[in-house]
Amino acid sequence: MKRICLTVIGLFVLFVHAFSQQAAKDTSTYKSRKLKVDEIDLVSSYYTQNGDHSAIRGGIGSEHVTDLANGLELKLVGWDGKDRKNTLTPGMGIDHHTAASQAWISKTGASTRTDGLRLYPSLDWTRENEKKGSSIGAGLYYSNEFNYHSFGFNVSGSQKTRRGGEFTAKLSAYLDRVTMILPSEFEPPGAYRVGRNGELRHPDYGSKGRQTYTASFSFSQVINTRLQGSLLLDVVEQQGYLGLPFHRVYFMNGIDSIEKLPSNRFKLPLGVRVNYFWGDYVVLRGYYRHYADSWGVRSHTASLETTVKLTPFFSVTPFYRYYTQTAANYFAPYGTHVETDAYYTSNYALAQFHSSFFGAGIRLAPPKGIFDKHWSMMEIRYGHYTQTTDLVSDIISLNLHFR
Repeated sequence: MKRICLTVIGLFVLFVHAFSQQAAKDTSTYKSRKLKVDEIDLVSSYYTQNGDHSAIRGGIGSEHVTDLANGLELKLVGWDGKDRKNTLTPGMGIDHHTAASQAWISKTGASTRTDGLRLYPSLDWTRENEKKGSSIGAGLYYSNEFNYHSFGFNVSGSQKTRRGGEFTAKLSAYLDRVTMILPSEFEPPGAYRVGRNGELRHPDYGSKGRQTYTASFSFSQVINTRLQGSLLLDVVEQQGYLGLPFHRVYFMNGIDSIEKLPSNRFKLPLGVRVNYFWGDYVVLRGYYRHYADSWGVRSHTASLETTVKLTPFFSVTPFYRYYTQTAANYFAPYGTHVETDAYYTSNYALAQFHSSFFGAGIRLAPPKGIFDKHWSMMEIRYGHYTQTTDLVSDIISLNLHFR
C-alpha cells in the first residue's frame, strides 16, 4: 500500500515540475501548434462499506470492503494549421481494495486472498472547430485486475446550434475477459497449485468473454440566462458471460451452485438534467433518470446538488440522491431458489431496494491560485450511503487541479 501511494505522489511531483517549467514559457494569447500541458488533475478517494449479504456466500456474510483510489490526468492542448483545437488527455488510475468475502471463495481455506489491485490507463482525444461549433473525439481504455481484464474504445461527435443548444453522440464498446475462478467445492481434488512462495493458487480454467456496446445521445439547451437543461439517452447491449463464477446460490434443499444468468442484457436509461443559476451565489443542479432493462429491473434516480458561493473563490456544495429499483427476475435470497429455475442469483445488487446518498463538498479556487498561481483549485467531498438491504458506505475524495 505504501509503495503504491509513494509511486502516485512521485509521478505527480514529476508532472507538476515539468508542467511548471513549461507553463512559464507560455503567454495568454499565443496558440501553440504543438501539444502543451494545459491542465493537471489529481484525484484521490477512500471508500469503505459494510453489509451482510455477500454474493460469494450466496447472499449472506460480510460485505466489508475498503478501496483506496488514485487517479492522475493530464490535459494537453494545441492548435493545428486550420486553427482547430486539439486536446489529448492521458490518464492513469490505481485502486487498491480489500474485501472480506474474497476469502470465502474457498471453504477449505486454501485461498485466503482478501485484497486486489486495479490499474486503468486511459487516453482521450478531441478536435474542436470553434468556428463551426463542432467537435469529434475518440478514446481508448484498459482495466486490469487479478480476475478481470477490460479493453474499451469510443468515438464521439457534437454540434452546437445557433440558439444555444448542443447535440452530442457517442458510441462505445468494452471487450472484457472474466477469469473463471470457481468456489472450492466445485474444484476437483488436488486442483489447487502451489505458488512460488508456497501459497496455494486457484487452478487455471481459462476465461470467458463479455461485450458491452453503448450508444449515448444528449441534447443541452440554454433556455435563458438563468436556466439550462439537458436530455440524456443511453442504449446499452451486453452479451457473453454476465455473472461471476465465484458467486454462489443456495437452493431450498441446501445444495449450492454457481449463479446462472442470461447471456444478454438490454438496458435503456433516460435522464433529464436542469441547472438553475439563482443569482450570483447559488446554483441548483437537478437530475432525474428512469432505467429499465431486459432482466426486469426498473429504477428511478433523483438528485439535487446546491452550490453556494460564500465568497467569489470559496463554495460549499451539499447534495442528496435518492434511488429505488425493483428486483431482477432471476434474484432470490439465500436458500429460496429451486433447482428447476432456468436462471438464478443471490447477488443483492439485483435485489429490490431503496437507497440514499448525501453529503457535501467544499471548493477553494482563488484567482491567484493556492500557494502558487498554477495550483488553481482544491475540492474535498464526503458522502454517506445507506441502502434498505442494510448496506452502508462512506467515501471521501480530494481533487487538486493545476493549470
